[in-house]
Amino acid sequence: MLVLSRKVGEQIVIGEDIVLTVVDVRNDTVRLGIAAPRHVAVNRAEVLRAVEEANRDAASVADEDLDSLRALRPANPED
Repeated sequence: MLVLSRKVGEQIVIGEDIVLTVVDVRNDTVRLGIAAPRHVAVNRAEVLRAVEEANRDAASVADEDLDSLRALRPANPED
């Protein structure tokens, strides 16, 4: 991990087209401005983790829910 010190108004450039600007520093909080192309996803890590967890939870199926769905299926005429 690269660790840099920056003051308010100073910038960090990532690649050729992403610019981070230190907007404000108060107590233990740093506000950053991020200029990036629209195709570059920019997310807070905790939000990204919460979305991934919610997707995993939504994709999992409880056995009783699966049994309820099977009960709704019409009987197979070949049985």
